[in-house]
This record gives sequence, C-alpha cells and structure tokens, in this order.
Amino acid sequence: MRNKKAAAKKNAIPTTQMHLPIAEFKQDTIIMKDGTLRAVLMVSSINFALKNEDEQNAVVSAYVSFLNGLEHPLEILMQSRKLHIQPYLDDLVKKEHEQTNELLRIQIADYRSFVSELVDMGEIMSKNFYAIVPYDPATNKQKSFWTRVGEIFNPANFFRLKEEKFKRRKYDLDMRVRQVAAGLGSMGLTVVRLDTQSLIELMYSTYNVDIALTEPIGDLGSREIEIA
Repeated sequence: MRNKKAAAKKNAIPTTQMHLPIAEFKQDTIIMKDGTLRAVLMVSSINFALKNEDEQNAVVSAYVSFLNGLEHPLEILMQSRKLHIQPYLDDLVKKEHEQTNELLRIQIADYRSFVSELVDMGEIMSKNFYAIVPYDPATNKQKSFWTRVGEIFNPANFFRLKEEKFKRRKYDLDMRVRQVAAGLGSMGLTVVRLDTQSLIELMYSTYNVDIALTEPIGDLGSREIEIA
C-alpha cells in the first residue's frame, strides 16, 4: 500500500519539462507554449583579426546592413562546452589494435595519449554559435493590427497549434529564416538550419550538461516530439 502511495506521489511531482516554455518540436521548428515559433540556425565563425582592413570594413558594413534590415527580434547565442574527444580516442584505440606494424601501433598509442592529456590539461572548449529566429504574430508588421490581436488571444494558441495555423505561421517564420541566412551569408558566414533531431539534441545538452555526453539521445527519425 505504501509503495502505491509513494509511486502516486512521485508521479504527481512535476517534471522539469513541465516548467520549460517549449510545447513541441515539429518540422524543424520549436513550438512554444504561447503559440509562438522558433527556428535555430547554426552559424560558422570568421577570424576577423586575420582579415585586412578592406575585408574588415566590408564585414562591418555587411553587418550594419544586416541589422538595419531586420524587422523582428533576433537572438544570438554562443555555447561553450568542454571538447568531447572520447569518440575520436575510441577510434584511435580501434586503429591501434588493427595496426599490424609495431612501430605505427606505438606511434598511434603515443599520439592518443598526447591528445588525451592535452584536452584534460588545457580544458579545450568547443564553441558553437546560433541565431534564434522567432515568430510572434504581434511582431508581424505585414499583418493588420486587428489580425495580430486576434491571433494572440485565440485560445488555440495555448500549448498546441492547429495544423492550418501552424502552417501559416511556419511559412512566415521560414521567410524570416531565409532573410537572416542571406544577411549572415553576406558576411562570409555559413548558416545551417537545425532539423528536428538537432533541435532536440541542442535542448537536451543545454538542460542536461552533465549527462549529455555519457547518455546521448538516439536517432528519433522524423517523429514530432511533444514536451507537454
């Protein structure tokens, strides 16, 4: 009897997911609980200091034009994580065991030891850069005021969007994504939109930093994931 009560009490405790503002991952898009959408772009970096003065001026000019052309909010996120080198080291161990040449086997073992010690001692970090593109009906200036107000206060916005409304909003979001990608591309940056699997992995690693490396998420295929 106690076990049943304990289990019921445990199930009644809200999970961390219940406190997240995310409702669903769908078609390379994050659906928030308030009905707004998010797209996440992974962006490459450039070494600004190594460019000559003309190239630097061109990058700055392109960045200013990009910012002036935005008609909606844009969030820029940088994530620093300790470099996850274990899969590479495991691959080296496999190659070491497969190597028939004794000298090459010793060199692979020495190299593996060097890389491992370098990462541990230097605490080498990997950095990823993201541009988060939101879509909120209230910020869409192409629609009339009353249309935006009606979309905000529609009860269907809460937790899940109806398919037709989701498609309309995703269409507007995709246009913003293309605009942002073109603006960032004008600075010589490479932009890739995260798909559903990558979005889930990003959220998982963000909220589970300690276990994300040891317990990775498997392949989810093309499934749509609901959080709440």
